[in-house]
Amino acid sequence: MAAIIGITSNFGEKGSQLARAYYDAVLREGGVPLIIPPYQNREALLATLGLVDGLLLSGGGDIEPSLLGEEPGRNLSGICIDRDILELDLIREAYGRQVPMMGICRGMQMIAIALGGTLIQDLPSEYTPAEGCSALLPHSQEAARDVATHDVVIEAGSLLSDIMKPSGPVGVNSFHHQAVKEAGPRLRVSARSADGVIEAVESAEMKSIVGVQWHPECLAQREEAEGQRALFRWFVGEAENFREAKAFHSRHLSLDSHCDTPMVGIEEFARRSDKALVDVVKMEEGRLDATVMVAYLPQEALTDEGRNDAREKADAVLDGIETMVKANSSRVALASTPDELYAIKESGRRAIMRGIENGYAIGRDISLLRHFKERGIVYMTLCHNGDNDICDSARLKNAEEHLWGGVSPFGREVIREMNRLGIMVDMSHAHERSFYDALDVSERPIVCSHSSARALCDHPRNLTDDQMRALAAKDGVAQVTFYDGFLKVGGGATVEDALAHLDHMVRVMGIEHVGIGSDFDGDGGVPGLANASDMINFTRRLLRRRYSESDLRLLWGENFLRVMRRVQNA
Repeated sequence: MAAIIGITSNFGEKGSQLARAYYDAVLREGGVPLIIPPYQNREALLATLGLVDGLLLSGGGDIEPSLLGEEPGRNLSGICIDRDILELDLIREAYGRQVPMMGICRGMQMIAIALGGTLIQDLPSEYTPAEGCSALLPHSQEAARDVATHDVVIEAGSLLSDIMKPSGPVGVNSFHHQAVKEAGPRLRVSARSADGVIEAVESAEMKSIVGVQWHPECLAQREEAEGQRALFRWFVGEAENFREAKAFHSRHLSLDSHCDTPMVGIEEFARRSDKALVDVVKMEEGRLDATVMVAYLPQEALTDEGRNDAREKADAVLDGIETMVKANSSRVALASTPDELYAIKESGRRAIMRGIENGYAIGRDISLLRHFKERGIVYMTLCHNGDNDICDSARLKNAEEHLWGGVSPFGREVIREMNRLGIMVDMSHAHERSFYDALDVSERPIVCSHSSARALCDHPRNLTDDQMRALAAKDGVAQVTFYDGFLKVGGGATVEDALAHLDHMVRVMGIEHVGIGSDFDGDGGVPGLANASDMINFTRRLLRRRYSESDLRLLWGENFLRVMRRVQNA
């Protein structure tokens, strides 16, 4: 099935109207146009967004200034406040749902203001041309719509440059007296005209969003306008990729093996939270079916008081998770086994599994493992950033400075008891010697719930290639994480770095031993994978890399759940 492209329409004398060039351009590239009339009905709006694979914001009349908190300026015409309200709502909802968007003329302006930018109401009366340009260019032309009247310069290295591949300034047309004043925090400027007017914007967060001030649907009809046609080819291609990713997530389970959301607060879990990277809204938008929320415990003193405090804190966090799920039972449920995960997905809800990050929670009392197993945990990370009673952590490189030289005698008993109780042994955060000791002691496969590749980022928290091969040989799994400092030396990582780590881990270990553990709300999150709503974008990029549907099933949870079954069945 071809990608469905929703196209917003203008408001004319008889109601909804749209120039033919818009839907012709979509049809030419293999998309199916669906016209969205100007209306105010949120239920219909959300239903429409559920149908479309891409959103094209078309040109048209001026934008109502009062919606921006401004007094009306000069020369306003063609205002349709119903359309303005609809499109602002559409854009914001589409943004959260990761729907690819392209804005044309007024459509670019709407994307900008919906995402935090500002507007120039009237260029001739409000705008001073950039230094070196004596007069404003003809931004409201009288020439035919397929005639270019001025040039724009596209930023080198921008997404727009990658799409259009300009060899120099690009001839465009314009029919506007309003323009984007500031792109805002979520967009960046990708083209300007010689007088300094913003002529194109694109996502600053590696999303499929482009807006142009000119009319490529008209210019695309000219024989020599390959770059203008390339815009629609890119847009329809992004929509097709999004449609394929949605279809995958509708058929198969997706599991994130590690998030620290209880650490930042789960009080707002039922709505879009400004504090947390994981809430039920973002999980739904990103098509993420399940996550393992952990009770994170910072490593404190190895004293009776410290150990008691750790156990009490772990119980309190698990209490909080249970309370949160109970309060939102129509949208989320607790799970402790793979079968429960699949049943919850079938019911249309999201699933929360529980874990403990840092065996400090049990102190030196091995009986607490049964207590936490009965509380529903599926794994325990044996340590965090500091040695504990169980093992040495990866925090210090110098082995002589550690307590045990690997796993302690007590830790060996802990691993055996975890095997007996069916709790997965998680060696993320562990020292390399602890890792190999755990592999030797455990009779069941072990996991690294949020670790990446040391070959690509030399950090002691990451796994060496030898560690990964040893883990795979024991049928374990390593879950690539999205923490900036574990993806790129010096920081500045993006989704592309996360993909590079995953590719490397697959090459070293095999596709059957790799998965995804974001570490959201534990400092995980990079541009392109900023929160749970971006998870479908990871799928989209994996599809572009030619990972098959069966590969994606393994990466998105089947590998991790295979280990869980082996451990729990034992």
